[in-house]
Amino acid sequence: MDFSLTSDQSNIRDAVLKHCAQYSDDYWLERDDSAEFPHDFYASMADAGWLGVAMPEAVGGAGLGITEAAIMMQAVAEAGGGMTAASTIHGPVFSLEPIDLFGSDAQKRRMIPPVLSGAEKMCFAVTEPNTGLDTTKLKTAAKKVDGGYLVNGDKIWITNAHVADRMMLLARTTPIEEVARKTDGLSLFFTKLDRDHIEHRLIPKMGRHAVGSNMLFINDLFIPEDDRIGGEGDGFRIILKGLNPERILLGAEAIGIGRNAIQRAARYARERIVFDRPIGMNQGIQHPLAKCWMQLEAANLMVMKAATLFDCGEDCGTEANAGKYLAAETAFEACHTAMLTLGGMGYAQEYHVERLLREVLIPRTAPVSPHMILNFIAERVLELPKSY
Repeated sequence: MDFSLTSDQSNIRDAVLKHCAQYSDDYWLERDDSAEFPHDFYASMADAGWLGVAMPEAVGGAGLGITEAAIMMQAVAEAGGGMTAASTIHGPVFSLEPIDLFGSDAQKRRMIPPVLSGAEKMCFAVTEPNTGLDTTKLKTAAKKVDGGYLVNGDKIWITNAHVADRMMLLARTTPIEEVARKTDGLSLFFTKLDRDHIEHRLIPKMGRHAVGSNMLFINDLFIPEDDRIGGEGDGFRIILKGLNPERILLGAEAIGIGRNAIQRAARYARERIVFDRPIGMNQGIQHPLAKCWMQLEAANLMVMKAATLFDCGEDCGTEANAGKYLAAETAFEACHTAMLTLGGMGYAQEYHVERLLREVLIPRTAPVSPHMILNFIAERVLELPKSY
């Protein structure tokens, strides 16, 4: 049992922090104000090879694990870019796992390298307007035709679809009423985001304005059979393999945001003089910040435990969900505490804490709500009856 990073992992963290230091707080605030995708940041991370940290060397990756990916994504968020920086590159880091695990050698060579190099951007198109987390009831239909599939349907909350060249799409190839189990009949595709047959609409939202969330309207999109990942009808089982890494990475990113917020608040508390003394001398300021630091570090241990289990090929569903829950909840408290520490200035954009508070709501909400995680832990760990 070892709770410290290896020297290689420490080097990854240091290298990513140094790389991200090129992009100032003002850079991220400007992108938030303009809602402009940070293309230069994305390209720089691709050029440095970070998008492929968890992909095999044979397809241009670094051949490392989800643990190293979590360390990297945590550093990206902690450097000051928050969820904007993390969400810019989050998709390629974990969303290509289904291709690596279930794709043919030809698919791996064709699909993965262009994304890792930055030549193509991708999005992950699963969620739909009327199904939410009930993934088995997806309405998007892929009808078998000569040479492939014809797809029609709607998707929602699809990150980066407005700038993406490719999409990972989950669609129903067999109607739910015709399958033995509701998890059957869903198929996974990695295909061109053909804008002649896909309309996107950006969703106005509270934060992370530079990384757009989209509605997609898919009308008679043809997908070649060669773009299907794994067997027809196996999409749900395939996509489950990517859920735990996604939770792990979001947990790591939340920890990074929380750490950045506490660092900002502590610095302000050392420098802000009221009644002829720094406000950081007051225990009313010290204790909440100290509590947040401890909670963040404890949550980080669960996130890293989940990552280590995943990389060892062991079941990590409980740890991944618990880590994501603890990280998101404690990071939210850290950002809120930071805002209260700064007082009125915490509400001002120039101090960046308000941006972090808005963005930390994303890992608190997505890709699964805290309530559903509590349900999962109650059922799987405590063996309580299913509540929904």
